[in-house]
Amino acid sequence: MLPPNPTTAPRGGGVWREDVALERIATLLGGASSRVAPLGWGDDAAVFDRPGGRVLLCTDAAVAGIHLDVEQFPIEDLGYRAAIATLSDLAAMGASPLGVVVAICAPGDVDVIEIEAAVVAACAAHGCTVAGGDLSRSATPTVTVAALGEERAGRTVTRAGASAGDVVFVTGPLGGAAAGLRRRREGASLHDATVLCHRRPVARIAEGEAAARSGATAMIDVSDGIARDLRRVAAASGVGVELDDVPVRRGATMDEALGGGEDYELVVTHPEPEQLEADFAAAGLRAPLRVGTVVSDPSALTIRGDRLPDIGWRH
Repeated sequence: MLPPNPTTAPRGGGVWREDVALERIATLLGGASSRVAPLGWGDDAAVFDRPGGRVLLCTDAAVAGIHLDVEQFPIEDLGYRAAIATLSDLAAMGASPLGVVVAICAPGDVDVIEIEAAVVAACAAHGCTVAGGDLSRSATPTVTVAALGEERAGRTVTRAGASAGDVVFVTGPLGGAAAGLRRRREGASLHDATVLCHRRPVARIAEGEAAARSGATAMIDVSDGIARDLRRVAAASGVGVELDDVPVRRGATMDEALGGGEDYELVVTHPEPEQLEADFAAAGLRAPLRVGTVVSDPSALTIRGDRLPDIGWRH
């Protein structure tokens, strides 16, 4: 039996239309290929077992007017941000990118070369290349990026491994992307430091690999806001989370940090916090920030003792 139809499912009470749609799709896919590693559905990338080691495959689509305010930002930003969203999915599982392909659909008056150049720039900044792709005409500019990655840490980290007693970390302050969008709409320059958090986010590839090597039990990237993405980790792991605090990027609000999304920092759970901190230091990475603890009660989703608000990105 399929889960409820997302077009008729209730909006409140923690039911997310995108997640319900994904549940229905997962039910349809059911018997996946035996070459797919048995990690279940719902993670940031598909994992394939190969004789030479696991490879990972993921994809992301960005649509003008949905993922980019085209009245405030140049169309090239659609390509850059689509590439980062895809590369961040690899980072969230501890993988490193091998290359991407990109499909661009756009009206005839849109410069697809600018979009492609931005995808190339985003990939180059993260140590991979664009191997090819496709072009097509469409009414709305749309960029779809698919990335192939490899497991270099000797293990893949999913959302489903968090256990009671693990410490919850985030790799950096949150809310910058949402604050950048707000500031641009308020009249800030495209080159304003906060606006650039929205235009030019960073996929935490090195941090994801370091966390995987260190023994992280679960991981996810903050694409839809930490309040929503932490719920996904908790649901997949069958646990609760008690947050002590959330680091807010300078210029952002707490609501933007909790629910703004598109920061692409990583949320990491680890049973030995000092070990993770030491491994990040040894890799020359910024220290991860402790934000809370995993608890056994799945109904416990709190921040500073209050219920964690159900906010975050909705398409």
